[in-house]
Amino acid sequence: MSTTFVLFFSFFALMCIGVPIAVSLGTSAILAILVGLKVPLIVAAQTMFNGINSFPLMAIPFFILAGNLMCNGGISKRLIKFVNLFFSRFTGGLAMVSIGSSMIFAAISGSCPATTAAIGGIMVDEMEENGYDKAFTGATVAAAGTVGQVIPPSIPMVTYSVLAGTSISTLFLCGVGPGILMGLCMMIVAYTYAKKNKVPKIKIKVTPKLFFKTLLESIWALFMPVLILGGIYSGIFTPTEAGAVSAVYGLLVGLFVYRDLKIKDVPKVVFDSAVSAAVIMLIMACVQTFCYVLTREQIPQMISNGLLSLTTNKYVMLFIFNIIVLIAGCFLQSSAAIALLTPILLPVMTSVGISPYLVGIVFIVNMGIGMVTPPVGNCLYVACNIANLKFETIVKAIIPYLVALFIALMAVTYIEPISMALIS
Repeated sequence: MSTTFVLFFSFFALMCIGVPIAVSLGTSAILAILVGLKVPLIVAAQTMFNGINSFPLMAIPFFILAGNLMCNGGISKRLIKFVNLFFSRFTGGLAMVSIGSSMIFAAISGSCPATTAAIGGIMVDEMEENGYDKAFTGATVAAAGTVGQVIPPSIPMVTYSVLAGTSISTLFLCGVGPGILMGLCMMIVAYTYAKKNKVPKIKIKVTPKLFFKTLLESIWALFMPVLILGGIYSGIFTPTEAGAVSAVYGLLVGLFVYRDLKIKDVPKVVFDSAVSAAVIMLIMACVQTFCYVLTREQIPQMISNGLLSLTTNKYVMLFIFNIIVLIAGCFLQSSAAIALLTPILLPVMTSVGISPYLVGIVFIVNMGIGMVTPPVGNCLYVACNIANLKFETIVKAIIPYLVALFIALMAVTYIEPISMALIS
C-alpha cells in the first residue's frame, strides 16, 4: 500500500467523520510513517516540535489575547461612536459604520470572528431599529468581519510568514491596501442596498464640541493600531514583541481607563485565548509532520510539475491558485488551510516569478472570503447567533457582499500595487 494513498485516504476519511483538522493531519501522517515510510516513530515527535519551535509564532497567542481583551474592554463601543461621526449622514450610513468600525477593529484583533462579534454585537440592533432588513444586517456584520485578518496585525499572516520564511512586518504592510479596498467595495454594496430600499439617513449634527468629546473617549482605542504598527516599523520592537505590548496595553486600558473589563473577567479571557492559540499551535505542529511525509514522497514536486505542465503564465497560475484556495476556504479554517497548502503551492507560484508576498496576501484575502462562505464560514455562524437568524437566510443575504469581495480579490490578484506599493 503506497504511503501517499495511506496519507490522503486516512486524512480525508478522518475529516469526513468530523475529526478535528489538527488530529486528522497528525494521525494520517503517523499512519503514513508507520505503514509506508517505516521510519522510527520518534520522527513524528521531532517534526511536531520543530513545527512550533519558532520565536515569531509567539506573536499568535499575544495577538489573540490582545484582541480578546479589547473585545471585553469596551473598545468596540468607542470605535463605533467615533466612526459614526463620519458615515452616519450618508445613504446606508449605519451599514458603513459597521464596515468602517470593523476596519479599525481589524487593526487591533487580527481575527475575523472576533471582529464580527465585537462590532456586530452592537450594530445589529442599531441597524434593525433604523430600517435595515434583519438578514441584510446580519450579512453586513459578517462580511465586515472579513477584513479582520487582512488589515494588520493578522494572525494568519504570522502563520503564513513562518511557513513561507518571509518577513511578518513586510507582509503586514501588504495587507493595508487590500483591506481598505475590501472595505470600500462593501460600502458600495451598503449604499446600493440603502438607496434601493429607501433606508432613512441618520442625521447627526457634528459640532466641534461633539467631535472632540467623541475623539477623547475613543483616543485610547484609536491609539492601539498606531502603537502596534508604529512600534514595528520604527524598529522599537518586533512583531512578536508588538503582540506582547498590545496585550498589556489592552489589559491596562480595559481595566483602568474604560473600566468595562473587570478583574474577575481576566482569567476567563486568558483561558479562552489560550485555547484558541493552542488550536493553532497544534495545527502548526501536526502539519509539519504531514509535510515531512509529503516531502519524502515528493508530492509538492509532483503537483508543481503537474501545474507547470498546464501553464507557466503567472496570470493563469494566479487564477488557478485562487480557485484552489477559495475551495479550500469553504471547508478549512484559515490557519489549517495556510499550514496545509503553503508548503505545496508556494514553490509553484514563486517558480513562475510571483512574489511570495503577493502569494501571501492573495491567500489571506481568499481565507477572509472563506469566512463568509458555507459550509464552514465562521463569521456567518457568529452573525447568525448575534442576529438570531437561520443559516440559509444569511447565506442568501451575503451574496451581494460575496460578489463585491470577489471583485476586490481579482483586483488584489492582478493589480500588484494595491498590495505591493508600500513595500516597493
